[in-house]
Amino acid sequence: MPSGVESALSSLNPGRPLLIVDVDEVLGLFVAGFERFLEGQGYELRLDRFSLFGSIYRQGETDLANVDAAVMLYNEFFRTGVEDMEPTPGAAEALASLATHANIVILTNAPDHCREPRARWLARHGMDYPMQINEGPKGIAVAALAARVTEPTAFVDDLISNLDSAQDVAPCVSRFQLVADPRLRPMAPTAPERHTRIDDWPSLGVAIAKALELDAR
Repeated sequence: MPSGVESALSSLNPGRPLLIVDVDEVLGLFVAGFERFLEGQGYELRLDRFSLFGSIYRQGETDLANVDAAVMLYNEFFRTGVEDMEPTPGAAEALASLATHANIVILTNAPDHCREPRARWLARHGMDYPMQINEGPKGIAVAALAARVTEPTAFVDDLISNLDSAQDVAPCVSRFQLVADPRLRPMAPTAPERHTRIDDWPSLGVAIAKALELDAR
């Protein structure tokens, strides 16, 4: 079991459905926040592909920032700038509605040093739910969480790799893809034959409620 999952397991009500939800580009507008951070560091994002490290340039230059510089900027954003991120419209309201009858766990791939800033950000924007830091594909963590409830589970992420991982390890979990930033939506890989794609929270909340069988409660 991933070490980060244990504390969330203890908070689950096994008789309630479970929603597992990502943060970046799902609950929060990560790319827009990272873009503002880069501008203060003399860099910029040029969003012509669905690749974060493949979109970072020094301002006014034509060559991509090297990988070491990109990784340093990414880690520094999570250290000092991650709270400067706007919430995705409708996310907090949809989660609050779902939380009346379902467990909610935040499962985020972020550096461990970001745990407290990320928790503060979630609380400040009305999404103060149990949070777990994950590393790598999310399937094992999703399966560990889903195994602790007897009711349906749903998982929301923006990345196909994480949704595919959940399908491989926990195929009984309903999977939804949401890409929050409208600029990224046309570029984001998608697989509608495997995962339901809904890019706005009001519509997604309705679909999740149906998947978790909340309509009958």
